Amino acid sequence: HLELVESGGGLVQPGGSLRLSCTGSGFSLDDFSLDDFAIGWFRQSPGKERGPVACVNSDGGGQDYINSVKGRFTVSRDAKNTIYLQMNNLKPEDTGVYYCAARRGYACYFVHLKYNYWGQGTQVTVSS
Repeated sequence: HLELVESGGGLVQPGGSLRLSCTGSGFSLDDFSLDDFAIGWFRQSPGKERGPVACVNSDGGGQDYINSVKGRFTVSRDAKNTIYLQMNNLKPEDTGVYYCAARRGYACYFVHLKYNYWGQGTQVTVSS
């Protein structure tokens, strides 16, 4: 069973930056790797449904972003079991609970139903 844990959220002023982390664990400690999973970042803003933000393919070679965060957010993954969402020049409309999600396979999607595993979310608040 894959478990995902997000961290790094908080309160930041407009124009500030945050880096979210998504760490995976589970299966056998000897052979577990998030390299087999594509990862998506989603957020749920107040009064809105959960929607996509960014995603990265299982090998890290391809990423995709929604238009409103292009040029400001960067998703990356390290050699271990952690995926990052670097968020720069944050805006009040970026406020929400951010979730990472994983699906076994190469390609990532902006469709939440494609993902089998979800973290508990981390709150990001952009406010002056």
